[in-house]
Amino acid sequence: MYLNLGALILLGLCLGAASRWGNEYQVRLLNNVAIFITLAVAYNLVNGVCGQLHLGPNAFITLGAYTAALLTMTPAEKTLNFLVTPLYWPLSQMALPFPLALLAGGLVAAAFGLITGFPVFRVRGDYLAIVTLGFGEVVRVLANNLQGLTNGPLGLKGLYPYTNLWWSWGVAAVAVMVIVSLVNSSYGRALQAIREDETAARAAGVNTFRHLLGAYILSAFFFGVGGGLLAHLITTISPSLFTFFLTFNLLIIIVVGGLGSTTGAILAAAFFTLAGEWLRIVEEPATIFGHTIPGVPGMRMVILSLALLLVIMYFRRGFLGRREFSWQGLGRWLQRRFTTPAPGPRAD
Repeated sequence: MYLNLGALILLGLCLGAASRWGNEYQVRLLNNVAIFITLAVAYNLVNGVCGQLHLGPNAFITLGAYTAALLTMTPAEKTLNFLVTPLYWPLSQMALPFPLALLAGGLVAAAFGLITGFPVFRVRGDYLAIVTLGFGEVVRVLANNLQGLTNGPLGLKGLYPYTNLWWSWGVAAVAVMVIVSLVNSSYGRALQAIREDETAARAAGVNTFRHLLGAYILSAFFFGVGGGLLAHLITTISPSLFTFFLTFNLLIIIVVGGLGSTTGAILAAAFFTLAGEWLRIVEEPATIFGHTIPGVPGMRMVILSLALLLVIMYFRRGFLGRREFSWQGLGRWLQRRFTTPAPGPRAD
């Protein structure tokens, strides 16, 4: 407990230093890392801990982003955005503080998780993946066509940049703590039993549908909150932002980190977010030994794809598999690393 509290205090000190001395690019990059940590640990709950192939997180991120954005905009800002088709009442007159709008985004996503969870968890395997993939596409198409609600392909512009390091990392810390506590509880052990053998879990008295639905709704809530943070970080959203490519990125993150490992999801989310930015240098022209090498657009994605291929070839279960970080494990590793074994008796 005290070590966890100390880690949170250290995180707060680092965030304070970054807010004061970091430049705009560095702060934005740290915000991106935190948001993707929130999305990754939420996605890992269903795909990794529960073992269900869920391909629709982009739908819940979309719902959270649009809900939070519409609720933080003032009536005047909504009038400037909705020039073709007026925004539906009462949303046209509503304006909430950012914390309430963020919570509303999570609750709307969770409500849709409850509604869609009933048909989703009546099937398993590939069928579940197809159903959730279809739901993601339905939400994207609706966002593209409901101009009186989402402003259609024009999207929403001019959002206030409420997302800062305290909000993004605060939400990430809460998401990690809630999901880790859930996984380590009897509820989480039931979810892992379902992942290993659903028939055996059902025979042991586990209500598999209720447990899976609860995890699905919780992940949808954090997807919605993460979507709201993302919307107020980039300040402009449109349906083209929430395609299946977003889901695919999250899937890569949790597979590389290790399906079922919250620690792996955190580390992989940070690695891929940072690597995606640092590798932009390969897309820019460079001069080496007097020779100019033209930049190749999209080359960073090629490099990331090759890195993913190597991971799949040599780390079949991801970097961490299902292992988790613990202070006790860290203490044992440090003891083995720095403790010199006593010399044995000399042989004459």
